[in-house]
Amino acid sequence: MLKKEQNDLLTQTGPGTPMGELFRRYWIPVLLSEELPEPDCPPVRVKALSERLIAFRDTQGRLGLIDEFCAHRGPSLWFGRNEENGLRCPYHGWKYDVTGQCVEVPSEPVESGFCRNIKLKSYPLAERGGIIWTYMGPAGTEPALPEYEFATVSDKQRYVSKRLEECNYLQAMEGGIDSSHVSFLHRGDLNRDPLFKNAKGNKYNLTDSAPRFEVVESEGGLLIGARRNAENDHYYWRITQWIMPFFTIVPPRGDYPVHGHFWIPIDDENCWAWSYDYHPTRELTTAEVQAMKDGRGVHVKHIPGTYRPLANKDNDYLMDRKAQKEGRTYSGIEGIAMQDASVQESMGPIQDRTKENLVSTDNGIIMARHRLMKAAKALEKGVEPPGRNPVTHRVRSVAIVLPANVAFNEAAKEALKARPGVAHTSV
Repeated sequence: MLKKEQNDLLTQTGPGTPMGELFRRYWIPVLLSEELPEPDCPPVRVKALSERLIAFRDTQGRLGLIDEFCAHRGPSLWFGRNEENGLRCPYHGWKYDVTGQCVEVPSEPVESGFCRNIKLKSYPLAERGGIIWTYMGPAGTEPALPEYEFATVSDKQRYVSKRLEECNYLQAMEGGIDSSHVSFLHRGDLNRDPLFKNAKGNKYNLTDSAPRFEVVESEGGLLIGARRNAENDHYYWRITQWIMPFFTIVPPRGDYPVHGHFWIPIDDENCWAWSYDYHPTRELTTAEVQAMKDGRGVHVKHIPGTYRPLANKDNDYLMDRKAQKEGRTYSGIEGIAMQDASVQESMGPIQDRTKENLVSTDNGIIMARHRLMKAAKALEKGVEPPGRNPVTHRVRSVAIVLPANVAFNEAAKEALKARPGVAHTSV
């Protein structure tokens, strides 16, 4: 368990907090490219790390992320007119460019230069892999753009979605690095979901529900190995990559696409769960993409016009007790992503970790917490955190059967590298 002050340190990510400052040293996904599809399209509200912002694409296609509120008397610029290379407040016509610089104050003489003294807070945006990313740290400290493999393959090899999760990022992310729950929470879906079924590795999940965990530090985060029994004195290993501070790559199944997540704080009680699927050596099939759009695999169906899941806490996640009793779904909730969300949100907006009782299968979670706290405290002393260098992004998760007498991280060393044109290692 954690002390209250440790839980607060880990879960609070607003401006000026140690964890908030840590998160601001990384490129953060804030929008899908589809949300700003063309020049002069409507602006979009963005809330990240407890800051309220507005994103827009100007007439020349440049991207801007600026303070949501006009510097005059504070109305939201979401109501603004996106026109002629700027966002104009509809209240009194003050206009801002993509850097937040005020370029027009209609009530003041141009020669006064008044508008040159008005500048809203702004953050840079960059587009890669179907995602619009921002860097919210101090100017001049930006690392190179992310090079996660899913973001570097062709568009036809990738599918990305996001969903609102109504709880703190940490309890959501901890579910993403916990392989032990698959044998219970998701057991009804392994052989039904069109993106998982018939993979040979499924049988190991279903026949060995007590995995042994081995966790080692990597350059960018952690390698979390979950070991289950296989045949002939071998082990089935599912090796999850966790890249600081919020990125996971889930071990693959068969020749299905590889998937994973980002867990991005909106504020301390809500987060965006970003989910991606990609295949390193082929285009996704029409059937695979349709399954993802239908909410299969790690994706969900949304309430039309929003990114909130159709199954959510207000309707008890459309839980079906009959399906639960009959074993069609272990939890009675349809879909792997919402099975995860239901238990994570049920903990409350911020889990009270002073009351938990951890066991050996929680080793990955324990080490991730310590790595985050250590990095946040080191950053206060000027030490750059791990996971900023794109070299640490060029990795893969692995599902593999290995002899019982080998170290998983050494035996799978080459398979854990992202190599263009080389298939992922999977069972």
